[in-house]
Amino acid sequence: PAIPGYKVKKKDEANVAIQNVLTHLKFDVKERGMVVTFGGDLCAVSGIGSSAAQVVSLARGLGLATSLPLSDDEINAAGYEGEKGYHGTPSGIDNTASTFGGLLKFQRTDGDPIFTKKKIINPIRIVYASTGITASTIQVVADVRALKEANPEWFDGLMGRYLKILEQGETAVDTGDMELLGKMMDENHVLCQELTITCKESEDLVLAARQAGALGAKMTGTGRGGLVIALTPTVEIQNKVESALKNLAPQVW
Repeated sequence: PAIPGYKVKKKDEANVAIQNVLTHLKFDVKERGMVVTFGGDLCAVSGIGSSAAQVVSLARGLGLATSLPLSDDEINAAGYEGEKGYHGTPSGIDNTASTFGGLLKFQRTDGDPIFTKKKIINPIRIVYASTGITASTIQVVADVRALKEANPEWFDGLMGRYLKILEQGETAVDTGDMELLGKMMDENHVLCQELTITCKESEDLVLAARQAGALGAKMTGTGRGGLVIALTPTVEIQNKVESALKNLAPQVW
């Protein structure tokens, strides 16, 4: 499944991503007489990590189908190479999440990334809503890089604020403080606005979610389209937020 137009718009990037994985694993499907078919129930939409799910599942599937002994780390590395087809310079977080699953704290470094699995004390109820817009990750990343290069002091200040949000957000997850987590989501969304990666559609969804009772809401993924995520403390509020977003969004989960 996919939102309308997603697979068409992403087709060229997908072809590069798939070939990147095959090249990294030194695997020639034609030589082996194999046909690769992707399936599943994850809706392909900007912001959900579907590109990472695709390339990681490709690497894992090739390993299982051919008895190629790939460790999770090797699958993750192949997924990272695949993500370059979609993102140009990926952070590595999406392929890592797709490979290992669960809730992760992820830190990019000059060497191998650092990630730790987090334990959830209480259920974290969320609602996802799609803007219906498929953005080019490569273009958005390039635009943000240009902002950083044009004003490095401003960007460093923004990153300093982000790290404080991250620290408090992690504390909120560790202690089960959903009100604090929602507040940090809202503050993170402000940073996304300053980075110019939000859009009217995502702003409308964020506002509607908050007005319907969400503790926090923000854009997620590349931005300039894609998805909005809302934090809902109870099943009742989750249903209320879902109903409110269905009045605006083409898809809500």
